[in-house]
Amino acid sequence: MKPIVILGIFVADTAYRAERMPKMGETILGRTFALGPGGKGSNQAVAAAMAGGRTHFITRLGRDDFAQIARSTWARAGVHPEVTEDAESYTGAAFIFLEDATGNNAIIVSPGAAARITPQDLEAKADLIRGASVFVTQLEQPIPAARRGLEIARAAGVTTILNPAPAAELDDSLLGLCDFVTPNESEAEALTGLPVTSVAEAERAADALLARGVGAVVVTLGGNGALYRDRSRSVHVPVISAGPVVETTGAGDAFNGGFAVALSEGRDVVDAVRFGCATAGISVTRAGTAPAMPTRAEIEALLART
Repeated sequence: MKPIVILGIFVADTAYRAERMPKMGETILGRTFALGPGGKGSNQAVAAAMAGGRTHFITRLGRDDFAQIARSTWARAGVHPEVTEDAESYTGAAFIFLEDATGNNAIIVSPGAAARITPQDLEAKADLIRGASVFVTQLEQPIPAARRGLEIARAAGVTTILNPAPAAELDDSLLGLCDFVTPNESEAEALTGLPVTSVAEAERAADALLARGVGAVVVTLGGNGALYRDRSRSVHVPVISAGPVVETTGAGDAFNGGFAVALSEGRDVVDAVRFGCATAGISVTRAGTAPAMPTRAEIEALLART
């Protein structure tokens, strides 16, 4: 099977759980603290590898203790690291606030060395990308690097997925490189200027993205599952629940990793969306991001029950 190649960043997640976010100038006591692996691209790579995909991850790290967390995380999950070490910078970190009552989150990301990923880094991995089944990127690293990766993949006939997170202004030429764009509700709204609070509104936002040259759109809808829409069909895939929600932080990353694996295996795209939803459905029942990603056996067991 051809590999899945993911471009993105690793950050060390510093997660603080508290009753509420402090006001400016205020100090409050938290309930818990955890240090662990994060970064959308890294989380997606872990999710894909855990779900059974042969996964390579392109990024930059510093030479520090947080870089060792990254390498240990990837080794446990079976991710193949494609790392440029950057001694002039640091491995990224993220502040994550978790609301104790709901598990909802607010995040600040400082990418560090990964903010210095360049198009040349992608050129150096061009043969790997050309030999992939699926290429995935997000927008936490510089957009020119994402664009170059998508260009290399598209020219080679590799399936391309853009998870447009965090939301940013994107031109039509970049969107036209994407077989699939996978925004959540707020990202879809930011990209299109259209509100996305329902399946019908998600359809309208998807249509706006299709009009700009995207091949197909998957809008992830949190507790309402996901909407798949292309130029010939529109399918709402309900949420696939695996139990009570503990934390939603890595749900989108779990979805994208699972979705990429299913596409790489040649599954019908709606089946791939269901596989991604099941991956996300399990991840939200656990604390953390990368540590919450389920195994292939767990995903298949959940799908068999639904």
